[in-house]
Amino acid sequence: MLTTARQRSAPQFDVQVEENVWATLRDGVRLAADIYYPTVDGARVAQPLPAVLLRTPYDKGSQPNREQTGPYFARRGYVVVIQDVRGRYASEGVFTKYTGEGPDGYDTIEWIAAQPWCNGKIGTTGTSYLAHTQMAAAALNPPHLACMYLNFGGFFNGHTSAIRQGGALELKQLTWAWTQALESPAARADPTVRAALQSTDLRDWFWRLPLKQGHSPLSLVPEYEGYLLEMWRHGAYDDYWKQVGINAQEHYDRIADVPTVHQGGWYDPYTRSTTDHYVQWQASKRAPALLVLGPWTHGGVILSRTYSGEVDMGPEAPIDGNLAQDFNDLQLRWFDQWLKGMDTGLPEEPPVWLFVMGGGSGRRNAEGRMEHGGRWRKEQEWPLARTHLTSYFLHAGGALRAEAPAEAAGASSYAYDPQNPVPTLGGNISSGAGIIIEGAFDQRERPDFFACKPPYLPLASRHDVLVFQTEPLDRDVEVTGPVTVHLWVSSSAADTDFTAKLVDVHPPNEDYPLGFAMNLCDGILRARYRESADREVLMEPGKVYPISFPLYPTSNLFQKGHRIRLDISSSNFPRFDLNPNTGGPQGQPGPVVVARNTVHHDATHPSHVALPVIPQP
Repeated sequence: MLTTARQRSAPQFDVQVEENVWATLRDGVRLAADIYYPTVDGARVAQPLPAVLLRTPYDKGSQPNREQTGPYFARRGYVVVIQDVRGRYASEGVFTKYTGEGPDGYDTIEWIAAQPWCNGKIGTTGTSYLAHTQMAAAALNPPHLACMYLNFGGFFNGHTSAIRQGGALELKQLTWAWTQALESPAARADPTVRAALQSTDLRDWFWRLPLKQGHSPLSLVPEYEGYLLEMWRHGAYDDYWKQVGINAQEHYDRIADVPTVHQGGWYDPYTRSTTDHYVQWQASKRAPALLVLGPWTHGGVILSRTYSGEVDMGPEAPIDGNLAQDFNDLQLRWFDQWLKGMDTGLPEEPPVWLFVMGGGSGRRNAEGRMEHGGRWRKEQEWPLARTHLTSYFLHAGGALRAEAPAEAAGASSYAYDPQNPVPTLGGNISSGAGIIIEGAFDQRERPDFFACKPPYLPLASRHDVLVFQTEPLDRDVEVTGPVTVHLWVSSSAADTDFTAKLVDVHPPNEDYPLGFAMNLCDGILRARYRESADREVLMEPGKVYPISFPLYPTSNLFQKGHRIRLDISSSNFPRFDLNPNTGGPQGQPGPVVVARNTVHHDATHPSHVALPVIPQP
C-alpha cells in the first residue's frame, strides 16, 4: 500500500549547523537549540524559509538528531530547530515534567518566527515527549504554528490514559523519572549523584512502593521525585490534571486549528489519547487531520519493524515501503503540503489509516516470533461507521457468549493479594527500563518478566485471574475500535482494582502445542472512582456495584478457529501501581490487605465486554 505523492521536496541543499543558539523566554530563562540551515556553495540560503521545530528532553545533539533528522529536512529546504527543553542538557532552568512545556513552546515558536531566516511558517514534529511538547504549545495557540506531526504522544487527558488510568498510576512514570534523572543537571555535575543513581536496583524498589518522599532512589534529584509523587498523590480528577501540558481536552476551544497528524500504535501507551484527539479534532476543528494507527510499540525506530514483542505482524507492518519510503519521507509529505503548499495529494487521501492485525499462519518464523500477520486499510472515519457493537457476556464455567445469561444466580470470585500481583506480560507500555516490557506476548510467565515466578505457568492458571472465552470461532471476526467492559462486582474491601484484558487465543500447532494467547488491549478501574473520576466513593463490603471502564482501542482479525478471550483480575503489575485494598490516600505508604473480589454474571447482572465488530465481506 505504498502511498505515492504527486510532489515531494528533493534533497538539493547542503547543510550548516549552528550549535547552542539561545532563545530567551518570557521569564528570562534561556533555552539552547541546534539549528540546521540549508546552504548553497557554503552560504546559507538567502530567502526566508519554513521551519521545523523539535523540542526534546533527550539531548538535541544526539546522534539521530545530528545525523538524520536535522540534515534530512534541511537538505530539502527547511530550517530545522532542535531545542533542549528547560532544565535538560544545554538549556537553563529547572525541569518540571510536562506542565511547563506550553509557555516554553509558545515562546520558542514565536521566537523562530521573528528570525530573518524564517518565513513565518513553522511546523512541529517529534515522538513521545516531543509530541507532548507540540500539543502543549498548540493549547496556547501560537500565531505562527502552521502544522503538527504528533507521533506517539500529545496528551488528550493524562488522567484518563498515559499517566493515570481508571485512577491507577502507570508506573512507566517511575521508570522514566529514574532513567532521566541520570541525565539531570545534578547527576551530570556531581559524580556522586550519578553513581548513587546508577547503583540503584530499581527492581528492588518496585517491591517497596509507593515511595516515601526524601527516602527514594530519586531523593538526590528532588525535582524528579517531586513531580512523580505529585502525580501519584493526585488520584482524583482535580485542577492538577487540567493543566496545559497534560490535558488538551480542557483546552480544545483554543488549541491551534492547524493540519495535524495523530499517529500511534496498538501497543503504544498513547493509543487512547491518539484516537481521542482525532475524534475531538473532527468534531471541533476545521483544519485537516490524519489518523495513522499501526501495529507498533512506542518509539521511532520501531516504525521500521515487522514485529511487536514476540509477535510478527508481517511485511506490511512497517511504514517503510508501505505508507512511504520511510518515516522521514511521510513527515516530509505532510510538511511539503502544509508549509510549502506543494500538491502532495494528501488532502485527497482517506483521513484514517489503520493496520488490522491478524490473518497470519500462527507458526513460529525464522526469528522465533509468532506469525500473526496483518494489513493496512484506509478508512473515512474513526470509529468506523459500519461498526456493529456486539456484547459478549460472561457465563458460569468461563464461557464468553453473544447470548446474555439466563441464570438467576452466578458469580466468580478470587482473592487479590497485593503482595502476589498478576505480572504484566506486554501491553501498551513505554520507558519500561527493562522492568515493564511492551508489546504482544503469549500470556505465559517467564523468567525475564518482572514479578513472574517458577514454574512459569500461563496467567490463565492463576487463582486470581478469571478467564472467559468463546468456543473456537466458526468464522473470522474483526474487532476494530474502542473496547469497553461492563461488570457487576463486589468486594470484601472498601476499595480495590478491577482489570480486564482482551486476548486472541491461537489454536495449537506444531510450534505452539499449547496454543498462543496473544494480548491485544487492556484496562483498569480503581473502584473508588467507579461513579466519577473527580470524586472518591468507597465501597460497602459485599454490596454489588455496576462498573464500566474502557480498554485501549485495537484492530484485530480473530481468525476462524481462534477464540476471543477476556481475562478479569485486580492487578497488572508493574504496569500499574497496586491497590492496597484499604481505601487509604493515593500514593501513601501504609498497610495492605487481601481482598475477596467477585464478578457477578447472571440474568440480573449481565457482565459483558462490548466489542466493535466490523462486518466481513
